Amino acid sequence: MNITRENIDELNAVLKVAIAKDDYSEKVQKVLKDYRKSANIPGFRKGHVPMGLVQKQYGKAVKVDEVNKLLQDNLQKYLTEEKLDVLGNPLPKGQEDLNWDEDNYTFEFELGLSPKFEVDLQPKEAITSYKIVVDDKMLDNQIKTIQKQYGKITSKQEVEAGDEVSGSFVNEEAELNKKTTFEVSKLKGKANTSAFLGAKVGDTITVTTKGLFAEAGDYRAHLGLTEDEAKEQNLEVSFTIAEVNHRVPADLDQELFDKLYGEGVVTSVTELREKIKEEGEAQFKQQSDQQLLNDVTEKLIENTNFDLPAEFLKKWIQQSGEKELTFEEAAEEYERSEKGLRYQLIEGKIIADNNLQITFEEIKEYAKEMIKAQMAQYGQMNPSDEELEGIAARILSNQDEVRRLSEQLMNKKLLDFFKEHVKLKEKEVTFDEFVKEVYN
Repeated sequence: MNITRENIDELNAVLKVAIAKDDYSEKVQKVLKDYRKSANIPGFRKGHVPMGLVQKQYGKAVKVDEVNKLLQDNLQKYLTEEKLDVLGNPLPKGQEDLNWDEDNYTFEFELGLSPKFEVDLQPKEAITSYKIVVDDKMLDNQIKTIQKQYGKITSKQEVEAGDEVSGSFVNEEAELNKKTTFEVSKLKGKANTSAFLGAKVGDTITVTTKGLFAEAGDYRAHLGLTEDEAKEQNLEVSFTIAEVNHRVPADLDQELFDKLYGEGVVTSVTELREKIKEEGEAQFKQQSDQQLLNDVTEKLIENTNFDLPAEFLKKWIQQSGEKELTFEEAAEEYERSEKGLRYQLIEGKIIADNNLQITFEEIKEYAKEMIKAQMAQYGQMNPSDEELEGIAARILSNQDEVRRLSEQLMNKKLLDFFKEHVKLKEKEVTFDEFVKEVYN
């Protein structure tokens, strides 16, 4: 067998594979001999069918099968030995004139070659790395929420300031029927507030959705609409009061501190605020880290220029799925996936150039750390290594779990790498400021 490569350009090549009779004949004869031993042909005893008859009946099919096996095995071996970095898989060129009655064959395959490029981790403008802080306003709100959550509830018949009401916002024409509970203080404007104050259990109140709540998030929580949708639709909704409750906030005393964090862990309001701030900022760090990863990804795609073998990839997409696509459908799919492919190549180069590959041992240790963290949430603070090993082994026996953990660990490695090597500028923001900057 002889394989030669002709480079069309830097991104495209053609492989020519020449297969001679000597390359496959021995394997074909072996298969046919095995067929002869088991062939069940009328008029002949099993194992005594003439070889010529076996050859006539099965010879061509066996030859086609063995030649195709040779092709697949040796193509992959060639790509590995030549260290060719290809995109997709080799695509066979059409050979309508192929005659399987001949002894020698030549096959051609199109290759899409991975582009050569460098990754610049120092963009002209530094990428913003957000540090989300818990401000006093958020702390005050969180403490009020805790006090209400652990406070006493008194059932009432009439709504007064500071009460919360339960019921459903309804507009049958718009198919809106949202069961909810909210504090009257969350309503916006005197007219809306006055409509509820003094109302009794069983009363039905009619309001409009535009400008109903003071906070944007309350529209989604209590109406099932965004603030913009509530404003644009300006629906007239009815609300029948099913329940009125008044919450007496819990005192900020040692009894509450112990309920929240365990006996003696927090002993003052100052320590409580510090603890809530610490926990909140730890949670926000996950969001800011994910945003940093997203922003670095976008900047790398934007700043790393290289060409792709687009026509080859469109043909490969057309032929590689379960259902063959038209070329137009494949071209559309290529346009949708091109950005992701570019980042895969950039990420792969960063990983290879900086030895960021993941070992199975690292995945196992990462799994054990996650298990420990989950067990700690349920009060199991010191699990034995034997126990962790057993749970990790069960998790890692599932290939989907291994894949998921590998992706998480790789994202962590890349994030740590970017924090050290990419040009960043830290910006301290509150959560509201972060949402406004990133999502608006």
